[in-house]
Amino acid sequence: MRLIVTSLEDDKAEEVVVIDLAGKAAFADRMVVASGLAGRQLTAMAEHLIEKLERDGRRNIRTEGLGASDWVLIDAGDVVVHLFRPEARAQYALEKMWGVTLPGDEARFG
Repeated sequence: MRLIVTSLEDDKAEEVVVIDLAGKAAFADRMVVASGLAGRQLTAMAEHLIEKLERDGRRNIRTEGLGASDWVLIDAGDVVVHLFRPEARAQYALEKMWGVTLPGDEARFG
């Protein structure tokens, strides 16, 4: 987790949130959600993270949306990373779905 969070923070990701899914979901033990301000930033964050995970020995990393403008998914096995532009992140509200409340969410989600 430290490698993932550090990589995202180094690339200026905003509102990095780690959600513990152990015992709640079969597809992963943890989910990381973060925001980037532009599609190019999301792509760069994803590419840098994938490189670091591969150097760390992770194999079979799958991605969806790489090069798209709003959302990139990185499936690293026991950890799934969602990188969003702020508007898409608010629309999908993954944190809310998994019961995580962020500062300011009360006003945003009512």
